[in-house]
Amino acid sequence: MKKHYPYCLLFVVFALHCVQSIAQPGTRQLSLQEVIALAQAQSTEALQVETTRENSYWKWRSVKSEYRPQLSLEGTLPDFSRTITPVTQPDGTTEFKPVSINNTDLGLTLSQVISPTGGKVFVTSLMQRFDDFDRDQTRYNGNPAIIGLEQPLFAYNALSWNKKIEPLRYEEAQKQYVEDRESIAVKATGLYFDLLLAQANQSIAAKNLANNDTLYQVAQEKYNLGRLSKNDLLQLRLAVLNSDLALAQADLDAQTAALALRNYIGLKADTQFSLHVPESIPETTVAAAVALAEAKKNRKESINFRRRMLEAESLIAKARGDNGFNASLFATFGLTNQGVAFSDIYDRPDNQQRARIGFTMPILDWGRQRSVTKVAQLNQKLVEYTISQEETNFEQAVLTQVNQYNTLKTRISTTAEADAIAAERYEIAKNTFLIGRISITELNIALAEKDQARRAYIASLSEFWEAHYTLRQLTLYDFEKQEPIVVEVQEEL
Repeated sequence: MKKHYPYCLLFVVFALHCVQSIAQPGTRQLSLQEVIALAQAQSTEALQVETTRENSYWKWRSVKSEYRPQLSLEGTLPDFSRTITPVTQPDGTTEFKPVSINNTDLGLTLSQVISPTGGKVFVTSLMQRFDDFDRDQTRYNGNPAIIGLEQPLFAYNALSWNKKIEPLRYEEAQKQYVEDRESIAVKATGLYFDLLLAQANQSIAAKNLANNDTLYQVAQEKYNLGRLSKNDLLQLRLAVLNSDLALAQADLDAQTAALALRNYIGLKADTQFSLHVPESIPETTVAAAVALAEAKKNRKESINFRRRMLEAESLIAKARGDNGFNASLFATFGLTNQGVAFSDIYDRPDNQQRARIGFTMPILDWGRQRSVTKVAQLNQKLVEYTISQEETNFEQAVLTQVNQYNTLKTRISTTAEADAIAAERYEIAKNTFLIGRISITELNIALAEKDQARRAYIASLSEFWEAHYTLRQLTLYDFEKQEPIVVEVQEEL
C-alpha cells in the first residue's frame, strides 16, 4: 500500500482540480463569438460608437433640411417707448416733446434655396402697427404678399459644393460605424485570449504543483532507501516551492484578466463565467485579390479619398470666387398698403417693386487674389500626394494581413500536434523517472517543453483569431459567409 501511495495522491489531487474547474454551479459558459456579441451590444465602447453614429445621423438630417423649404415667423411684440424727443418745428426751431409710442411688426416667410446657383427665392407677408398714445392714434402698414429673389453672381457656391460633399461624409460615417464595431471585436478577442492564456497558465501551475509534490514524496522514499542523492531531493523540493509560487502568480493573473474582460463586455460582478477554447477555425483560405477588392469596395477609405479631393477643389473655387469680381442680385415684387384699420391693408393694395444689383471688384490687392488661389492649388496637390500614399499604405496593410491570416491558420495544426506530443512525452518521462531510469534534469526538460507547447498552442489560436477579426475590420467582409458586413441603415429624413 505504501508503494502505491504517491500514485493515489497524484490521482486525487488531479481529480479535485478537474472537479473544481468544471463543476462550478451557476457558471456561464462563453464562446469567443458570444463574448464579441456582448462587447458589441453592451460595452461602454459600443455605446460610444452608437452615440457617434447617431450624432452623424442628426448632422446629416440638419444638412438635408437646409435644402428644403423653410417657413419662419418673425416679429416684435412689443417695441414700446416713452421718452422726451427733440422735435423740429415748422419755423426751424427745436422743442422737446414727450412721446409715448409702440411699434409692432410680424412677418411670415416661406423660402427655398436654389443649390445649383446658390440663390434663394422667398414669399413673405408683413404687417406693422404703430400706436401713438399721446395723440391716441393707430396706424397700420403692411405687405400682404411679396415674392423675392436673392442671387449671388460669380461668387463661391457653398450650397452646390456641400450637396456633393456632405452625402459622402454621411456615407463615410456609416462605414466608420461598421469598422468601429469590428474594432470592438478585435479588442474583445485580445481580452478573451488574455484570460484564456491566464487560465491555461493557472491549470498548468496547478498540475505542476500536484505532479511535483507527488514526485517529491516518491523521492523522499527513494532517498530514505539510499536510491536518490540529496541534491536531486533538494531539487525536487525546490520545484515544489517554485510551483507553489507559480500557481499563486497564475491565480492573480487570471483574476486580473477576468476582471478586464468582465468590465469590457459589461458583465455584472456576480456573474461567474468560463471560456471555451475556440479550436474550430474557419476552413476558408483568403485570396489576396478578393480581400483587396472587397476592402476598396466596403471600407470608408475610398469614400474618404473622394470627399477630401472634392473639399480641396471647393477651396480652389472659394479662393477664386471670394477674391475676384462679385455681384449680387436682389429683386422683389409684391403688394403694399397702409390705413387706420387692419383691414385697410388688404383693400386695393398698391404694387411694390424693388431691384438692386451690387458688385465688388478688386483693383489693387498687391497679389492677394493670386496668392490665395495659389495656396489652394498647392493644398490640392498636397492632398493628392497624401491620398496616393495612403492608398498604397492601405493596400499594403490589407495584403499583409491576408498573408498573416493564411500563415497563422496553417501554424495552428502544427502547434496543436506539438502540444499533444509534449504532453504525452512528459507523461512518459514522469513514469520513467518514477522507476529511476532518467534523471531529474531530463524530467524538468520534458516538463518545460510541455508547458511551452501548451502556451504556444493557446498563443497561436490567439494570434489567428485576432488576425481573423482584424482582416474583417480591414475589408468589412465576412469570408465565412462570403458577404459584406453591413448594419441596418438609419431611417433618413
